[in-house]
Amino acid sequence: MWETIWELLSETVLDCLKMLPILFLAYLLMEFIEKKAGEKLNRVVAKVGSLGPLIGGLLGAVPQCGFSGAIAGFYAAGIVTLGTLMSVFLSTSDEMLPILLSSHIAIPEILKILAFKVVGGIVAGFLIDIVLRLLRKQRSTNSEHIHEFCEQEHCDCEESIFISALKHTGKVMLLIFIVSLLLNVVFEFWGADLLRNMIASVPVFGEALLALIGLIPNCSASVLITNLYVENVITAGPMIAGLMANAGVGLLVLFRLNKKVKENLLITALLYVCAVALGFVTGLIW
Repeated sequence: MWETIWELLSETVLDCLKMLPILFLAYLLMEFIEKKAGEKLNRVVAKVGSLGPLIGGLLGAVPQCGFSGAIAGFYAAGIVTLGTLMSVFLSTSDEMLPILLSSHIAIPEILKILAFKVVGGIVAGFLIDIVLRLLRKQRSTNSEHIHEFCEQEHCDCEESIFISALKHTGKVMLLIFIVSLLLNVVFEFWGADLLRNMIASVPVFGEALLALIGLIPNCSASVLITNLYVENVITAGPMIAGLMANAGVGLLVLFRLNKKVKENLLITALLYVCAVALGFVTGLIW
């Protein structure tokens, strides 16, 4: 047992170290924007802001979960729109791609899965931004929010941008490490078999159930969902629903950095609804 716990601890540390450079660079960029490039950012956002979901959906497909955490930080700081955030969350691949490749799944099938996730994330992101603009509910995206974000985090933004970025990164990484370790332990000792039994017993609700599992902010969720597909326990629809909802550590970082709890809950609900809907669509046309 202790050997297993030590392995889980080592895996958690390794996963956190993989995310560390991306999160640090994200916070370093925010610090630089606040001090040096605020007006330039405002002009850039004005030009490319409407294309955010397209860029986010494509970048989210990169097989790692650190980018979803970084984009959650950008959203909390008011740099990107909700549609951009959602496109990244929905398209994030996390551990899916390495597992599919190592399981010798045919390349055309892997590309098809990636296409469903990326296109689904991009379309959902654009629709969300369009609806919010029509309803005049879209949050403004400019550099002024970053100063409010730094004050909220109680960092000394007068010091070196590197020190401030390290402080931000350290606070977030500590939370990610604690939660990830607990979830890894749960999945190792109780989660996988229990979830397999649940999925086998309620196949009609596959998309809804897998999307709910996907909301767990941990790489283990995407590993489990992908393995269930590889082992033919679930079909493509439930798999896509689960992987669409699995935003890596994105939700965890969002709840840590964005103090508007009600807004975070609504974003989580929106992510879940989009994932279930896209899963059903996938099942119909796969």
